[in-house]
Amino acid sequence: MYVELSERKKKILASIVEQYIKTGEPVGSNVLLSCLDFSVSSATVRNEMSELSEMGLLEQTHTSSGRVPTHKGYRYYVDELMSERQLDEEQKRRIDMMMGVHFNDPEKLLEQASEILADVTKCAVVSTTPSDACAKIKKIELIPIARRTAIVAMLTSSGVLKNRVCRTDVELTGEIVEMFYRLAAENLIGKTVADIQTAMIQSLVVSFGEKSLMMSPIIITVADLAKDIAKSEVMFEGQTNLLKNNTSDMMYEILDLLKRADVVSGLVSSGKDSINLYIGGENPYSQLSNSSLIFSRYNVNGVDSGAFGIIGSTRMDYASLLPSVKYLTDKVGILLAKTLED
Repeated sequence: MYVELSERKKKILASIVEQYIKTGEPVGSNVLLSCLDFSVSSATVRNEMSELSEMGLLEQTHTSSGRVPTHKGYRYYVDELMSERQLDEEQKRRIDMMMGVHFNDPEKLLEQASEILADVTKCAVVSTTPSDACAKIKKIELIPIARRTAIVAMLTSSGVLKNRVCRTDVELTGEIVEMFYRLAAENLIGKTVADIQTAMIQSLVVSFGEKSLMMSPIIITVADLAKDIAKSEVMFEGQTNLLKNNTSDMMYEILDLLKRADVVSGLVSSGKDSINLYIGGENPYSQLSNSSLIFSRYNVNGVDSGAFGIIGSTRMDYASLLPSVKYLTDKVGILLAKTLED
């Protein structure tokens, strides 16, 4: 529950937050007077600022300096006072154009999206690839590239595309390739990734009888691909943005923390909304106590598939960054869904 603020206190708090985000300098009463859209004395402003400080929404870094927002003040501003700025059509077109480069390659699409988000927001970006053991196998390809070598590729309903090189002990004849596609159609397509277990693989290999030695390397490669797909991968972009925008003594501890897949996966899976914001001490890790994290989940054909998040100073421009993260995340889900339709 928030404390009840008068309209004047709300406008003063909003002005201080917005001015501090813009300049990075503590906001004094004289600067504040020039920002307000109503007339009030300097003494009244100072009194209101003092009361907002007592409520824990502002703090004074030095006795003679102005005020800066506390983490609680940022939270009140975001939830109660902020007017979210929508992306204009030019910004949307720019993102759409850059995202369309890798339209048919889900893995490169996600990498490109992370790079774009780091560039647009000037923050560090973490993202997770689609990972769901319940995702269904949509397509499996066997592509011979030499007499005894082929690429095995697997595409799932959640948008994951993985491939591996497979080497066999025999020549990959047309007969073997045809046998593989028959096997895939009858036993693999439409199954979930979780279905591809050791017992199932052993059963499939045995079913080929005297030809099992020819087929086993290919079937084992399929199992390895399924295992890879079941694991969520974490991507990290824009580390230099974090170093530029944050002077925290914990900076290298933050970088080390965000390289841990379990940490990032835990952070982005903890939110209940389509877009989530942790400010300062709201973050579950002490290394992030002076940082803010915005993350948004993307879904593919209605299936929750992964997330993008940005990490920066608590002084980040929430009004513009929240819609940027949301737009890009939604765009990723749409493009991945279109890829799966092809």
